[in-house]
Amino acid sequence: MNRTMSIFRSVLMLVAGAMALSSCFLKGSSYPTSEHPGQMSSATGLLYNDEDNGGFMVHPYSGQPDAPNMVFIEGGRHVMGSFEQDLLKTRDNIERTVSVASFYMDETEIANIHWLEYLHYLQDSNSIDPNIYQSALPDTTVWEEKLAYNDPYVDHYLRYPGFRFFPVVGINWSQANKYAEWRTRAVNMKLSEDAEAESEAWDGQGRVPLERGIYIPSYRLPTEAEWEYAAQALIGTQWLDENQTHQRLYPWDGHATRNPYGKEMGYFLANFKRGRGDYAGIAGKLNDGALITSYIYEFPPNDFGIYNMAGNISEWVMDVYRPLSFQDFEDLNPIRRDGWMDSILDRNGKPQYNNKENNPTEYTSLISDRSRVYKGGSWKDVAYYMSPGTRRYLDQDSSTATIGFRCAMIRAGSNY
Repeated sequence: MNRTMSIFRSVLMLVAGAMALSSCFLKGSSYPTSEHPGQMSSATGLLYNDEDNGGFMVHPYSGQPDAPNMVFIEGGRHVMGSFEQDLLKTRDNIERTVSVASFYMDETEIANIHWLEYLHYLQDSNSIDPNIYQSALPDTTVWEEKLAYNDPYVDHYLRYPGFRFFPVVGINWSQANKYAEWRTRAVNMKLSEDAEAESEAWDGQGRVPLERGIYIPSYRLPTEAEWEYAAQALIGTQWLDENQTHQRLYPWDGHATRNPYGKEMGYFLANFKRGRGDYAGIAGKLNDGALITSYIYEFPPNDFGIYNMAGNISEWVMDVYRPLSFQDFEDLNPIRRDGWMDSILDRNGKPQYNNKENNPTEYTSLISDRSRVYKGGSWKDVAYYMSPGTRRYLDQDSSTATIGFRCAMIRAGSNY
């Protein structure tokens, strides 16, 4: 009897072990991954990291390094376009379903202190042409008005310590891109220095190879699709399996611009112009609390954890502006980079975008490859422009007191 029970237990253990092994195999845990590639090639059987025999080096990797101020945005399906009434009759933001890959976006707008840091390193570097520093200076005269006394903002808004964490303005699209390039170099230089201190990371030519996985991808302006997707933050409306309970007119629930809950009930959820001549409310109980811009963490974040995706300042995005972008671009990671489709003829045999670049002598449109989209309402805009789908554009070398920016970044090594 004891022997029979012993055999029975052994059989059970073998079956359980086989089932566990089968389960592991089915789940793919026995397969090599980016983080756990194994000790030898699954294609050739040759050993990795066999330096004595010139083996292929596979360095440790634990995922994309963290980037300062970046919030992870999980990608997915998204309906671009405005759910607000088309007051201007532009019909340039008609709904279209697209998919956006996962990416990272700045938690806040780029603030004055961030820009002053940038100017400091440009000025401090002996290898940089002084003209580069001059070209990076914001246009503080954007505050000037012939019929308004905004002179204190011209002199103080950028550099006075009290405005350190207010969004930088007077920045054109080209300057924003230059900042993103510098920021990438600055962060990666720090990561390289850390890697050098920890191990032999350099390749002998003063660089850390991309294969080491030490660098972050480039900071850049978000695409229009990314910005709109991040602003709506519909991850907060998810119910059960891929069901969303509702769309959003603004980056928060409901059709109102005031907080309906708790101690903050009745207070505005963004910094915008409430009506003609009304920027902040009545003294003694100012509602949105800001006649101009406000502190970059002033209002509640959306469901992705991003601040001020409506109000405070409008923000540059990467795309060139075309009224028909919604029907031209791809439905996966859409972007309009340039005038590639401008020469397509309409029903009258004329280019669908009859601008100066296509027709230097008889152009009828001022929209060109220099026309860049900016998104979101600002402190000087009415609530209509805070709807994520609204679109406006400006020349890439123009700047105003209402437009700033934040950066985005791809999520490398991800298929969603």
